[in-house]
Amino acid sequence: MSGFKVIQPGLMTLIQDAGRFGHHRIGLTTGGPLDALAFKWANRLVDNPMNTTALEISFGGLVLEAETNAQIVLAGAEMPLKINGIEQDRWHAHKIKAGDKIEVGFSAQGARAYLAVSGGFQVAHSFSSSATVTREGIGGFTGEKLQQGDYLHCQAPVKHKGYRLPEQHRPDYADNITLRVIAGYQQHAFSDYQKRLFFSSEYKVTDRADRMGYRLAGPEVKPSFDGILSEGICHGAIQIPADGQPIVLLNDRQTIGGYPKIGSMIAMDTARMAQLLPGSRISFDEITIDDAHNLHCLAHIRFNNTEPESVD
Repeated sequence: MSGFKVIQPGLMTLIQDAGRFGHHRIGLTTGGPLDALAFKWANRLVDNPMNTTALEISFGGLVLEAETNAQIVLAGAEMPLKINGIEQDRWHAHKIKAGDKIEVGFSAQGARAYLAVSGGFQVAHSFSSSATVTREGIGGFTGEKLQQGDYLHCQAPVKHKGYRLPEQHRPDYADNITLRVIAGYQQHAFSDYQKRLFFSSEYKVTDRADRMGYRLAGPEVKPSFDGILSEGICHGAIQIPADGQPIVLLNDRQTIGGYPKIGSMIAMDTARMAQLLPGSRISFDEITIDDAHNLHCLAHIRFNNTEPESVD
């Protein structure tokens, strides 16, 4: 066989590709990597297409044994990477051979890291994607996180280029950050005072933070009504439930909901938020949809124009 045996699955390791799109009408959410930028870099550094299936490791603790020759890379949170007991650079492709032991330690900064292998992990698709959504029991291996003894199949060894991302281009996973929000059409449900309160306050990430969404704690924000008819919810939507504590919805959110929404966080900032551990502090900055579009285009250009260094 050609692949990797799971010796220790870590706290929460999921099989993910770029996500499951076009199925909200039947109640299936998107899934996919919480930090899309780190996921894309992991694949790019082992010369994979951007949608290639990889592993999302939350908090660390993964141990694999290779039964193939390949290249691997770990990108994202500061989780120490060891190959055969020797610590190796992250954001850097490494050649491994059958019998090698790969260990991903627990994070010192950030919450999610992505392990990609040259050619990608070979996982059957469910509704056009391998993305695991445990709440729906879909994707990956029977819709569950990795378990001890699982086997991750990959391509037979093929020649792939390997790359390293220079340190000046690697993201900084700070604990206290400002995140950008586009006001939504329900903003009129919030008085000017409530909106000023929301955008001028600091909130703490609670321990109720997962792939569905991040619950925050801070000054209570109160809309003029308690609920709405359930409607579709976009990625990054900021719901305000009855207790006035914001919930930022992420990849594994339900597809409909009935709480008023003060706005939506831009996608590049939901990725930054998903790297925060409980206790981190955040604040919000209101931007226009034109600002958001410009930021998205600039980020796309920056990614494409950043040239990694070859390690072959």
